[in-house]
Amino acid sequence: MKYIVTGGAGFIGSHIVEELAKQQHEVVIFDNFFSGKMENIQPFLKKKNVTFVQGSITSISLLKKIFEGADGIFHEAAIASVPRSIAYPLATNEANVTGTLNVLITARDCSVRKVLFASSSSVYGNTPTLPKREDMTPNPLSPYAVSKLTGEDYLKVFYEIYGIKTVSLRYFNVFGPRQDPKSEYAAVIPRFITKILSHESPTIYGDGGQTRDFTYVKDVVQANIRAMESDAQGVFNVAYCKRIDLYKLASLIMEITGITVPLVYEPPRTGDVRDSLADIKRAQKAFGYAPEYTVKKGLKEMIAWYQKNICPQ
Repeated sequence: MKYIVTGGAGFIGSHIVEELAKQQHEVVIFDNFFSGKMENIQPFLKKKNVTFVQGSITSISLLKKIFEGADGIFHEAAIASVPRSIAYPLATNEANVTGTLNVLITARDCSVRKVLFASSSSVYGNTPTLPKREDMTPNPLSPYAVSKLTGEDYLKVFYEIYGIKTVSLRYFNVFGPRQDPKSEYAAVIPRFITKILSHESPTIYGDGGQTRDFTYVKDVVQANIRAMESDAQGVFNVAYCKRIDLYKLASLIMEITGITVPLVYEPPRTGDVRDSLADIKRAQKAFGYAPEYTVKKGLKEMIAWYQKNICPQ
């Protein structure tokens, strides 16, 4: 099969590329390096079945050149940050909404069989009911969440009108190797790990009791490939299906690293949700999704990678 991975030099995208390349598919990585990095994909470019094209999903003419003959699109390209979307809502809309529409239009024009979209658990907002199910009414609290919900609606409409098979995967707090800890908008786990490995105090925004359903990146890759290869269509949660609070998360990282530091607490950030937990029955039934990584198992792999590549001792 020939697959395109938009945002393929990014954190999640590069892991999808790695697995597709292992399975001997023809893979085209498409990225503009807004947040992706060449070092994330450099090892895979040595393979004959992997190519790279630099460019933006805001360019339909460029998308048409690379989508021709593709069997499927893994659409991971996005500005993936709640705080950044609050600071720059127009840029987030251009990349996440207009960019996704461009991908769908081009997929339609090139007769691509299926498009997978990286959505987000942020579309649920702060609805108190747990676990989150796909049939719940969304309640987005940030421009980022709005952009992901809009992307889901576009995929649904393109299936209903044009017959393109589409899947939206709502990721729940993905973590793993290659996740950038240096960004101003870095996710909580890479920030905690780098601070603790540097014997510095990590910052918790809030009281530490807020919970997340952290999902290891290899489980997300499994969900993507299973969904692409199946006849599944629609919206699906992708998560580990258990939650942990941020205080316990920091304690677990300190336990694994053997480094103990005090925690710093700051006021909660605008747009952050209090609790997150997924129901994954729909993905299990539709394409056999079965998470294999506990938070602790994933953290051990991630910390080992960070000790080698980010914070060598």
